Amino acid sequence: MLRTITCNELTLENIWQEVILCWWVSNRRDHGGIIFIDLRDRYGLTQIVFDPEDDKQAWLEASDFRSEYVVQVIWNVRPRPEWQSNKNLKTWEIEVIIYKTRLLSSSKTPPFELDDFGGLANEEVRYKHRYIDLRRKKVLDNVKFRSKFLNFTRNWFVDNDFLEVQTPIFTVSSPEWARDFLVPSRLNPGKFYALPQAPQQYKQLLMVGWIDKYFQVAPCFRDEDPRADRHACEFYQIDCEMSFVEQDDIFKVVESYIRDVVKWVSNKEIPESFYTMSYDEAMDNYGSDKPDLRFGMKFVDLTDIFANSSFSVFKNIYDTSWVIKAIKLEWKSMSRKDIDDLTQIAIKAWAKWLAYIIYDAVEWPRSPILKFFSEEEIKEMEARLEPKTWDIIFFSANEFKRAVSVLNIVRLALRDKFELADKNKLSFAWIVDFPMFQQDPVTGKLDFEHNPFSMPHGWVEAFERLDLLNIKAIQYDLSCNWYEILSGSIRNHDIESLVKAFSLVWRDKQEVIDKFGAMYEAFQYWVPPHGGFAIGMDRFMMILIDEDNIREVYAFPKSWRWQDVMMNTPSTIDQTQLDELHIEIKPIEL
Repeated sequence: MLRTITCNELTLENIWQEVILCWWVSNRRDHGGIIFIDLRDRYGLTQIVFDPEDDKQAWLEASDFRSEYVVQVIWNVRPRPEWQSNKNLKTWEIEVIIYKTRLLSSSKTPPFELDDFGGLANEEVRYKHRYIDLRRKKVLDNVKFRSKFLNFTRNWFVDNDFLEVQTPIFTVSSPEWARDFLVPSRLNPGKFYALPQAPQQYKQLLMVGWIDKYFQVAPCFRDEDPRADRHACEFYQIDCEMSFVEQDDIFKVVESYIRDVVKWVSNKEIPESFYTMSYDEAMDNYGSDKPDLRFGMKFVDLTDIFANSSFSVFKNIYDTSWVIKAIKLEWKSMSRKDIDDLTQIAIKAWAKWLAYIIYDAVEWPRSPILKFFSEEEIKEMEARLEPKTWDIIFFSANEFKRAVSVLNIVRLALRDKFELADKNKLSFAWIVDFPMFQQDPVTGKLDFEHNPFSMPHGWVEAFERLDLLNIKAIQYDLSCNWYEILSGSIRNHDIESLVKAFSLVWRDKQEVIDKFGAMYEAFQYWVPPHGGFAIGMDRFMMILIDEDNIREVYAFPKSWRWQDVMMNTPSTIDQTQLDELHIEIKPIEL
């Protein structure tokens, strides 16, 4: 009996057998009358040979085959001649001789190449024809990687006694993180569902319902501007919640999962331990709450040294938050153009200028700012930074947040220019003790810095403090190679404490009941202490497969303009549907 198989199944055991193969033509070559065709499926590539001496009719039919045609062939397998072997192919030991063929479907010329050069095509062209783009090995490999990652993840959490629970997609709008995507209700005119930004309320309600270890691969929807590490409209997170846990319990679960999944799906090097630092330490030493720790260049504070400097750029006696920070680039050479380019990067990050000192073998040190410093100031600065030949020191002076933000941008620019971070290594850092509140610099109003459902250090009594901006929450992020890949907290499970927290950001008890009514009611029936986290799955996968753009980890991504160009959405809706939903479209005012 003839057997239909895939390219991947062909081995030396198939020699002299008759088999059927159906898939795409990858390449066609005519060598002096003998036609060679590479037949491709998602499992591999097989070379087939059409020889007019073997079968004239099949050879004639193959003369019309072109790339991306779908064909069916019946053939005999034979050993490939040793001088024609190609060990780059999985089926390099065999070739096939055709005696019957059938064209199943012809194809237009694809809009871009399907080899390695296909990735150079315009992104929107590729996404418009994503069904073709998926035939490219790199794109298909990403889809296969995602499948492997998801399969391992679900098995891991189930094996560790977590219950997978699917929470609703149509839910209530609540003031949490970003703008909601709203869905009008036809049967309830004037009312709207919201797509969940995260399953936050549901997973906490599951804790009330005795589901003490929950997880799901949760779809989340946020109306936020897309960027390279943030997909438009929707994304997925590995969402977890546990009862009767403290912060360290959460960390142990996360670290165990990450170590296991990285070993299973990736060849990346993972460190023996994860760093832990407070939010204040991260900002003070790296200017970021997601620092890249694969390389050094930790900030050095020089504020006290230059407090009385004659260099005006380093002084601001009217701003008590004014700081002077520096980083040291070791054993690198930069031209004046390089430094000018780096200065422009700093200026775009709202710096006025980028001060520097170069320590080279010609003039040691040299800088246009040295004339403003005393010998004692230079000596104290060098004692802290310990510069050596071919080192360069860069400075940032401003109010604290601006100063460290600029220096963070400079640090990352130097990382990229000199390839300071090993792309094969993963570096993880727990960032803990986030501020509970932040203050609007214009209005002075308080708002939540992180998750409004978080427990503050000191619990209920913390909200009685006068210095509310110094309240720290039991909140944590996990950063990996400069990306935030996880966020979570130990939850505030006391309903009156939650009401108090919202009152401090000018939201009264009635608003809490209106927006979080289910939680307000449920928490009065005893709720266990609990905490949880959400891993940004798409972003984590992006890191593991060395993609610079998160869109490449989706089978059907949105473009950078928020559009599904393949399905032509968002699109207009006809008037009948709008009338059913009681919606009127207002004209755009120009």
